[in-house]
Amino acid sequence: MLILKGGRIVILGEDCKVIEDGGLVINGETIAAVGKSDDILAKYGNKEGVTVKDLGGRLVMPGFLNAHMHLYSSFARGMSIAGPSPKTFTEILERLWWSMDKDLMTEEELYYSALVGAIESLKSGTTAIIDHHASFGMIEGSLDVLEKALKDVGIKGSLCFEVSDRWGPKARDASIEENVRFIKKNANDPFVRAMFGLHASFTLEDETIRRCVGEAKDLNAAFHFHLAEGLADVTDARERGYKGVVDRLYDLGVLIPGSLAIHGVHIGEPEVELLAKCGVNVVHNPESNMNNAVGVPNVVGMIAKGVNVGLGTDGYTPSMLESAKVAYIIHKHERRDPTVGWTETAKMLFESNAAIFSAHFSKSMGVIKEGAAADLVVLDYYPPTPITPQNLLGHLIFGIRDSAVNTVIVGGSEVVKDHVLVSMDEESVMAKAKKVAESYWKKRS
Repeated sequence: MLILKGGRIVILGEDCKVIEDGGLVINGETIAAVGKSDDILAKYGNKEGVTVKDLGGRLVMPGFLNAHMHLYSSFARGMSIAGPSPKTFTEILERLWWSMDKDLMTEEELYYSALVGAIESLKSGTTAIIDHHASFGMIEGSLDVLEKALKDVGIKGSLCFEVSDRWGPKARDASIEENVRFIKKNANDPFVRAMFGLHASFTLEDETIRRCVGEAKDLNAAFHFHLAEGLADVTDARERGYKGVVDRLYDLGVLIPGSLAIHGVHIGEPEVELLAKCGVNVVHNPESNMNNAVGVPNVVGMIAKGVNVGLGTDGYTPSMLESAKVAYIIHKHERRDPTVGWTETAKMLFESNAAIFSAHFSKSMGVIKEGAAADLVVLDYYPPTPITPQNLLGHLIFGIRDSAVNTVIVGGSEVVKDHVLVSMDEESVMAKAKKVAESYWKKRS
């Protein structure tokens, strides 16, 4: 049993409040009690086997949750694309990402690319991620390699393999089977879960989607897919005879409760209403959208229509703090309206992501309360102004940086302590990853 005392604890959730000189008890993987430090110590401090850690007034929050990540993107960092720069989003996909995922062929490549992303996620205060994977050079068993990386580092995750018809029927079939196999294997794993991955509507034939829907139904699994990120998705759906991409996925049975529709940049109000009706979550990735120049989704309108909109990073960054900072300002800029952004960003980061992860992992996450997952971030932040539930986002946006992450606790275990990764030597991992990446890059030259 671990007792944390002397912290400034941000509860979040329905009973949102800040406890000054707060303490909490961690029993196994779960938070057992929360309150004032003196009360916690009086009740639990004399029990056998208790370790007490003084937080020294640091800020304690639920760990950040990343609702959409691409761990394999780690090896794209600094990578150049041969020839002229891509001018459209489709060219970016074809010449960078699709080329890259086809060349990922070895367990070592998958392991170290995932390891880098997992470590950097943890050190930026993220305690769980939902990843969308593609490695068409190695499909069978690929999710097991990612699972090993996550567990070796000590971060929770949910994995899927993106099904696509772009590399032919053999790769399509193997991708479907990898999802089915891994979902069955990890159905009740408390640390690494699974979803059914689809790439995007415009790379999938109707028959492939129907087959995936049938498999997912038998497994009671939700989908994780890209939605209308670029205009190609919309154009393709209309050329196939559908009103739009959302209508196509609805007609084919993809829009089931709990699924994650990523981006949703190019959808209209009727499509937003359909997503809300179906209980499908949308995940906003502001930095990635800006980088790919695909546009800004109508997150303000989606939330107003009742869509649960979460927040992710899309592999652009491992940092949820960074993503939240950009989400906060991009909608002000796009709409030329300084009144938007605050409510929506707080809802995405704190409420919607917590709802997505809690439902998926079948345990309360993104909140500090009795019975919730013991997934926490301790920050070297001593606010120079009052901090309350109402102004917490302001402190995160304007005052806190990733460098403030002092300690990260996942499943009750300290995985980052005093800014240092506990599970393995970070410097050695990065040195090895560099060698693996160099070898991988040579294949592509």
